[in-house]
Amino acid sequence: MFDINNILSSPESRKLEFKESLPASGKLERTIIAFSNGGGGELYIGIKDAPRCIVGVPEDKLFKLEERIGNIIFENCYPLVNYDITFITVDYKNIVKVVVYPGGATPYYLKSLGKEQGTFIRVGSSNRLADSDIINELDRKKRNVSYDSVALHEFSYEDLNLNSFINLYLDSTGKKVDKAGLSKLGLVKQEHKKTVPTVAALLLCEQEIKDKMYPYAKIECARFKGTKTDTTIDSASINVSIAFQPDEAMMFIRRNIRKGSKIGAVYREERWEYPLPAIREIIINAVIHRDYSLLGKDIKVAIFDDMLEITSPGVMPSSIDISNLSGGQSEIRNRTLAPIFKELRLIEQWGTGFRKLSDELKDYPEIEIKFNEPGLAFQVQFILKYNIYSWPTSISPLIDSTAEPSQEQVGIKLALSKHQVSTKLALSREDIKKLLTELLNPVPISGLMTVLGWKDRTKFRAKFIYPLLEMNIIEMTVPDKPNSSRQKYLVTTQGKSILDELIK
Repeated sequence: MFDINNILSSPESRKLEFKESLPASGKLERTIIAFSNGGGGELYIGIKDAPRCIVGVPEDKLFKLEERIGNIIFENCYPLVNYDITFITVDYKNIVKVVVYPGGATPYYLKSLGKEQGTFIRVGSSNRLADSDIINELDRKKRNVSYDSVALHEFSYEDLNLNSFINLYLDSTGKKVDKAGLSKLGLVKQEHKKTVPTVAALLLCEQEIKDKMYPYAKIECARFKGTKTDTTIDSASINVSIAFQPDEAMMFIRRNIRKGSKIGAVYREERWEYPLPAIREIIINAVIHRDYSLLGKDIKVAIFDDMLEITSPGVMPSSIDISNLSGGQSEIRNRTLAPIFKELRLIEQWGTGFRKLSDELKDYPEIEIKFNEPGLAFQVQFILKYNIYSWPTSISPLIDSTAEPSQEQVGIKLALSKHQVSTKLALSREDIKKLLTELLNPVPISGLMTVLGWKDRTKFRAKFIYPLLEMNIIEMTVPDKPNSSRQKYLVTTQGKSILDELIK
């Protein structure tokens, strides 16, 4: 049912536009084309945008206006656009409603300018000329081909180095991946008697191979002082195989946000400044669903005193309603990568990520969530409405004064007691003693898993390796290549102190 009040209260967006009268020559068809290349849209003529009010269209001009709109679309837009025009009367004023349906023959463009110069897309509430990357993506959309499944003929199967990914896949699924397995996963294709990798394969490769084609397939992280980008306290460029990027980004975030203790009815509960499961969900979504065809853009994680912000290249798919992201909507942009990430158990079920986000935020009333589309990107902001970690003790008795270091103290490692370590890792003192004793000599992750009786490498890394690295209890023998197949771990000076304490 048509609800004019809901329409009038809605801001202009990628699917909605208002015009007081018929737009000047060239502007109407650009909007029609942009709607067709996206998820469709509605144009209302007879409604002024600012201030929002109904001005109406004279009744004696309605049918002439309808005919003129039809002629403009037919004469200027190609391929044929699917649209509908209706008249609506509100308070004795007439409105012309033009509904444009999503096109199945993208890209749509102006006949007079041709495909290269006449293709427009909707970015926010404006129409933007599409560049060659976007035009190619629209062409793939018509052919129902996802960018990550495209074969790269300039590379061969022999160019690939997927060792880290293959090991991770074995740990997560119990399946060994050979050449046939890579083909089944969509990572290589047989074309003209030659086995060639797909885009997805290069993205999962070791950094050296990935960077030949996709140097921007990375996550740039920064912790800024204050609320602006003038002063950087800490930064990291996460440029490894995309299968490992979410975990490394979370390591950066954990070392750059604070953690305090909330005193409950029975026990003391540790609480991070931001909901880490929700943030991890957003970062994983950013890696899986970003638009890798936008070659000059990377994912960005920015931490300020009052906000944590994650920006991913590529606008939200046209079928997704940005105002109802927790409603379980799902459209997979990278149809080769997404099933692989699901098998790696980085995601559980399509369309649940933002629902989880909503659930996690229930325990964080001090955080406001905002979704933005700044240009050709999608952005999630976790905004601190008030900072409970800066309240005086007299105001907030629930927050312990033993919070972790402030942002200005990033990078400074604190001395930890054996009790703090056992609490954080949920291990007995004997287990920690056994683990640290083993680490007096370099040990691969498989050796540490044997000590504690673990089989799932991914979960073991998240539960033990990352926290031990953050607490400066262990260190990597190959620190510049965290995912190296030769990587081993060794106890630090601080870790030895804790071991001495346990032995005594």
